[in-house]
Amino acid sequence: MEIISKIILPIFIIVIVFYGVKKKINVYDTFLEGAKEGLQTTFSIFPAIIAMIFAINIFLDSNFLGFVIKIINPIIGNVSLPLEIIPMALLRPISGTASLAVMNDIFKSFGPDSFIGRLASILQGCTDTTVYVIALYFGTIKITKIRHALWVGLFADLVGIIMAIVLTNLFF
Repeated sequence: MEIISKIILPIFIIVIVFYGVKKKINVYDTFLEGAKEGLQTTFSIFPAIIAMIFAINIFLDSNFLGFVIKIINPIIGNVSLPLEIIPMALLRPISGTASLAVMNDIFKSFGPDSFIGRLASILQGCTDTTVYVIALYFGTIKITKIRHALWVGLFADLVGIIMAIVLTNLFF
């Protein structure tokens, strides 16, 4: 299996090149055009990425997350939900990297096969980085009216968080 994984990409590239030659396409020029378009796309989304990284860092440095956790701590205590999962649930719609860091800390502290480790894994799979996706993609194509998309995305994340808790409690 390891050999297949190492040779699959070169075989795929060779098949594409031979297909292009068979169809009498200038493969090299077409590749260069695609690379040029890729660079243009990268440069067009770069400002949105920088703005999003800046906003996430401000959010994390403001300690707003700690404030929110203190407020919802009494509610979470009644549901018997581990308090350590709350930062991940709150960060997941904002930043995939930050939520992965929280999940990594959960794995280090409790282990991936613990209840909270499984909950973190399911939560990671049930939710998306809604704010990041909207900021990046909508910002790139200059869509300014994001209200409905944002609320629908955040609602989907809330449903994902609830389902992660339900599924983890049901199966583990």
